Amino acid sequence: MAFDSSSPSSKSERIYDVFINFRGVDTRKKFVSHLHSSLSKAGVKTFLDEENLLKGMELKELLRAIEVSQIAIVVFSKRYADSSWCLEELQKIFECRQTCGLRVVPVFYYVEPSEVRQQKGDFGDALRAAARSGYAGEHLEFALSSWRRTLTDAANLSGWNPKDWRTEAELVRDIVNYVIANLDYNALPITKFPVGLDHPVQEVIRFIERTRNSCKIGIWGMGGSGKTTIAKTIYNKLHRLFENKSFIENIREVCQTDRRRGLVRLQEKLLSDILKVKVEIQSNGIGQGMIENRFIGKRAVIVLDDVNKFDQLQALCGNTQWMGERSVIIITTRDLRLLKSFEVDFVYEMKEMEANESLELFCRHAFREEKPREDFKELAKDAVAYCGGLPLALEVLGSYLSKRTMIEWRSVLSKLKISPNTQVQEKLRISFDSLCDQMEKEIFLDVCCVFIGKDRGCVTEVLNGCGLFADIGITVLLERSLIKVEKNNKLRMHHLLQDMGREIIREGSNKEPGKRSRLWFQEEVRDVLTNSTGTDAIEGLTLKLNLTNRECFKADAFEEMSSLRLLQLHHVELTGDYGYLSKQLRWIYWQGFPSKYIPDNFYLEDAIAINFKHSNLRQLWKEPKGLAASGSCNAFLLGGNYPLLLAHTGEGHSVDFTVPEDWDMKGMALCFVYLSTPETVATKCLISVVLVNYTKCSIQIYKRDTVISFNDADWQGIISHLEAGDKVEIFLSFRNELVIKNTAVYLLKKPVMKVYSRKRNLKDQESSRKRQG
Repeated sequence: MAFDSSSPSSKSERIYDVFINFRGVDTRKKFVSHLHSSLSKAGVKTFLDEENLLKGMELKELLRAIEVSQIAIVVFSKRYADSSWCLEELQKIFECRQTCGLRVVPVFYYVEPSEVRQQKGDFGDALRAAARSGYAGEHLEFALSSWRRTLTDAANLSGWNPKDWRTEAELVRDIVNYVIANLDYNALPITKFPVGLDHPVQEVIRFIERTRNSCKIGIWGMGGSGKTTIAKTIYNKLHRLFENKSFIENIREVCQTDRRRGLVRLQEKLLSDILKVKVEIQSNGIGQGMIENRFIGKRAVIVLDDVNKFDQLQALCGNTQWMGERSVIIITTRDLRLLKSFEVDFVYEMKEMEANESLELFCRHAFREEKPREDFKELAKDAVAYCGGLPLALEVLGSYLSKRTMIEWRSVLSKLKISPNTQVQEKLRISFDSLCDQMEKEIFLDVCCVFIGKDRGCVTEVLNGCGLFADIGITVLLERSLIKVEKNNKLRMHHLLQDMGREIIREGSNKEPGKRSRLWFQEEVRDVLTNSTGTDAIEGLTLKLNLTNRECFKADAFEEMSSLRLLQLHHVELTGDYGYLSKQLRWIYWQGFPSKYIPDNFYLEDAIAINFKHSNLRQLWKEPKGLAASGSCNAFLLGGNYPLLLAHTGEGHSVDFTVPEDWDMKGMALCFVYLSTPETVATKCLISVVLVNYTKCSIQIYKRDTVISFNDADWQGIISHLEAGDKVEIFLSFRNELVIKNTAVYLLKKPVMKVYSRKRNLKDQESSRKRQG
């Protein structure tokens, strides 16, 4: 079985019902004109090649018309073979018959099938003359051989001969009836402007072509990414080659709307489609049994659209042992886990549309043209950028802006920055609402408000410390296409999903930001901190200011935020008692921390990760808990019982320090932080370490081949012999491509995870009462 993945193209799927191939001098004003007229009156969309040739259409355009037709009627006549164009069309017709199921019907108009089959007499002379007029030498023989083979195949098909009818009028009537009876109305309607479908459709069909046995295909992606459109386009290309076929649409919606009999209704449709009789069943179990027993050995193409639960696959596919040779099952879903559980053979992941395709799709809906109007060019680019390559958003926004004024365009685009489009948001929210539990929803909201661009491992540790079981939670969000992980292990999210998550948070308290669970909008955060309107509902807060507009707030503005666990501040100063900050803080990212040391009453015991990038720290605490550094501290990382800054240098490849007198090195590990350029992963470029212990007069050399990867475990082994009071210098050797600007050394204890509690404990309550009274 072969499929042509590029023909017909998705851009013009099923444009014509019938293509008529004929020799004009013989039949145009007689039989063909009557046939064309009768087909048109019957509502059959017909392509008449010579009619369009008179308009200047090229042969390649005629061949394209064949690709997008359902039935080809070939009218053989006495002078048919003296037209090389007719013969080229005939070859294309038979190519499409093989590749995409084009139905071919010959009419032998006062020429015997044997003349066409054997190419003898006048018919054969005309064929040779046509070949000589266009080809010579080896090309002549090749063209003649190819045409002869195609003519023989055509003549062997069952067709019509006017001699078998009393009049041509009766012949035309019967051909029209045949066409109407055999037109394929199983093809599904797809989007009005199918831009960007070719590549994904071709990729899936190429996999099916390579598969010798039956196969199960998954199409996976976020809501609005075009999964159903891709599935419909693939189905339209395949279904003509299968006697048994079914497209089951909107499975999730049907099952949610009719929880009692939704699955049974879907089973009835599938059974009726494949068995070609109306089927009624009483229960899900009976339906599954019928599918497994009645479908045995059947070669079928089945599409299951928008599946969101595994029991739906079980009900509609059973054990799949029934699948006949080269059967195809296609499943569209937002949940990758379902496809893995169903053991599909191939998963196509939906990607965001390329910039040029996004612009074209948007313009098709907004202007009904391929490109934007010149005066709307910049506005169109802004609208496309907002949509982020999501087909649903491009179609909805393009249609909404169509035929509106420039002032209205600007108003709409400004409004979208504050209030997302409802139609798009409703589609996206389905994925959020389908999450299994509240913890998964909390993780999603934390990511969309705080953790985009942050390291997955660090985020997982922090959220585990908040009691959210992020190891499985983040995996689920990845499987549901709600978040992605980039190659550098950073978390990413489509900005329309981010808008959706933030809109969900706004719904919690539309008028009073201080009562929302998370705050990120700069003006609202400023207002809450200035007016001290925060409440214990706030769990995450972000305020990013520039170094040039550093602002100062009172620390007691945080007093009521007792549930605050995630805090991100850029160039923000606090005055007053740091004891007002929540004791539930698990993650602190304070860029440009203003103090030279960490205040004693800044409670960090339960913090999992802390980053004081570009801060003014000279030492971590006033007292001898820490040691003075030789330069400003650029990073303070990876918490759990206070990481201790041992040393910092601006000289790059070496750093020296003295092990504190009161430190037991057992269970400790060194953490080296590198500021490097360009963006290079330092641990992969680190090739050797030289550790000089001046106290013990010893030198140790560690090369990459003597340790695994210079990870935490390796460092723990390297420093295991160090003792309190040892004066140490460490030299680091890197590959040539890594330039080190400065290096810092931290001494770490293994983090101790503590479960986050949303309720203030009695001690916290007592402390609050004392401050208030």
